Amino acid sequence: MDDHERQMREQQLMIVEALVQAMDRRDEVFQVIDDSEDVDEAIRRVGQLLGVGEHGSRAVLDMQAGRFTRDQRRRSYWDDADR
Repeated sequence: MDDHERQMREQQLMIVEALVQAMDRRDEVFQVIDDSEDVDEAIRRVGQLLGVGEHGSRAVLDMQAGRFTRDQRRRSYWDDADR
């Protein structure tokens, strides 16, 4: 694995971790998004809440709300565990 591939995998892992945190803290995430004036503020505030960077925050904001249902969270967890 070369450096570029390693960096890409690390970034993917950070995004997955941000999404898992967002699912676990969905009430807080939705409140932060609801309280934000615009997308840029929401990205910044979600990042602060979850302790993630811009890519992770954008992934959370791009996530479909339907993914927060119990069955989707379980499916996401098991899909990630298989990787």
